[in-house]
Amino acid sequence: MCLVFYGRLFAQVDAVVPFTSSNLPIVVIKSTLSIQDDPKVTASMGIIDNFPNRNKLTDPYNVYDGLIGIEIRGSSSQMFPKKQYGLELRDELGNGIAVSLLSMPEEEDWILFAPYNDKSLMRDALAYHMGRSLGQYAPRTKFCELVINDMYLGVYVLMEKIKRDKNRVDINKLDPTEISGNDLSGGYILKIDKMTGGGDGWTSEYQPPNAKGQTVQFLYEYPEADEIVPEQKSYIQKYIGDFESALAGSNFDDPLTGYAKYIDVNSFVDFFIMQEVSKNVDGYRLSTFFYKQRESDGGKLVMGPIWDFNLGFGNANYCTSGNPEGFVLDFNNICPDDYWLIPFWWKRLLQHQSFRTKVATRWAELRSGAFKEDVVHDYIDSVASVLNVESQARNFQAWQVLSQYIWPNYYVGSTFQSEVNWLKGWVSQRLTWLDQNMPSLVTATELTELLEDTQAYPNPFSSDVTIDYSIQKSGEVDISIWDSTGRNINSVKVSHDTSGRYSYSWRCDISGIYYYSVKQGTISIGDGKLLKK
Repeated sequence: MCLVFYGRLFAQVDAVVPFTSSNLPIVVIKSTLSIQDDPKVTASMGIIDNFPNRNKLTDPYNVYDGLIGIEIRGSSSQMFPKKQYGLELRDELGNGIAVSLLSMPEEEDWILFAPYNDKSLMRDALAYHMGRSLGQYAPRTKFCELVINDMYLGVYVLMEKIKRDKNRVDINKLDPTEISGNDLSGGYILKIDKMTGGGDGWTSEYQPPNAKGQTVQFLYEYPEADEIVPEQKSYIQKYIGDFESALAGSNFDDPLTGYAKYIDVNSFVDFFIMQEVSKNVDGYRLSTFFYKQRESDGGKLVMGPIWDFNLGFGNANYCTSGNPEGFVLDFNNICPDDYWLIPFWWKRLLQHQSFRTKVATRWAELRSGAFKEDVVHDYIDSVASVLNVESQARNFQAWQVLSQYIWPNYYVGSTFQSEVNWLKGWVSQRLTWLDQNMPSLVTATELTELLEDTQAYPNPFSSDVTIDYSIQKSGEVDISIWDSTGRNINSVKVSHDTSGRYSYSWRCDISGIYYYSVKQGTISIGDGKLLKK
């Protein structure tokens, strides 16, 4: 271990590595102040990216050349000598400025993520890549090499921070003066997480399953805890409370008054799949984000964006463990004494026939496309091929963790390539296990009888809206539409001689929010909200 001092700042590396150039972008930071957990200190940063040509440390800064605020970030990762950093791009007056970095959309807040106990260096990047392939927003990432005060610190991942932004979490800006009506209804970003960093929020009224006194904490992410006003706190707490009460209630599956009234169900399906395909030991219970848009823009609670997967994909040896079998959702049964348990939401949702079917249908869709084994392997190989050129070797010279157990490794490889090969093998085994066990969420009979989701378009609509639905057997379909008071304003029965995809059009002259459901007998085909302009 080498301690290298520069001014008041020092870093711990296992070896000082000569560094002059790279095939990756180079990030150079200079600071005369000690970089701490909090607050951010002012420093300078330059970024070099001459792609497709080589990047030299002596080249001009051609991506960014200016001031930043920088702090050490993370929770348990702060115990590692390789630190990760939160960055705010600043002007000469210390104000935040939005800048595009390495072709990612402009913003002022960024993260330099430090893969340390993940010796594949890519688990987070892999998860976010898979998350974006679902059609959901997940942070964009760029691999780079970092130098601070002339010291080489290894391979890092420059990534987006989860923020309210048209290119990140695209919700309305919520000002402190917006305390009534539609303005008050959004947007909000919340998370379930540790209180690290002085977060603020409230406690769920519902204990997690198997709890021994543990509770679920909801934290304000946006507006931030020191900016959100009492009226906004009351509104979002009531909304989450109403959702939880509806989900816990005996009529939780009712399309008008049950859980579907409050949440974007498909986003919950995708979130469930991402936690399970990665077998993320922190899934559902930590680093869990969700957000709410204004009522005029849909208004429901959306799960995500996904976040924090360095302990996913088989990289944890505790609780649900790193083997490719088993559901993360069983965490509360396996580790009931852990301080952070999974909320009751997910077990309850999976009690609903319609939700289980959506999971099964979505999984089948993904396994024929974005989650095919070869597709996932191709991404892993593409990252490994770039890092294998030279940067991974320098990283593991500076941080000599290969062949060493670093908490909480399940597998310890002797080379970077062995770590990559093990990750690919784990993914293959995990996909196979889920293929065999995801359908167990529904019976074979349900899978053949239940129907696909519905789609309504355009939505919002001006005069006419079309509801598309699919049926897998002939029979009569019931289509009902309610207004926001619960009054049934349109009900029709449509007979179909064969299975297939059908459409129903409805005209409405009165602006407002409406709800629809499509059923075949006792089977729910789908439901949703309609907004008449």
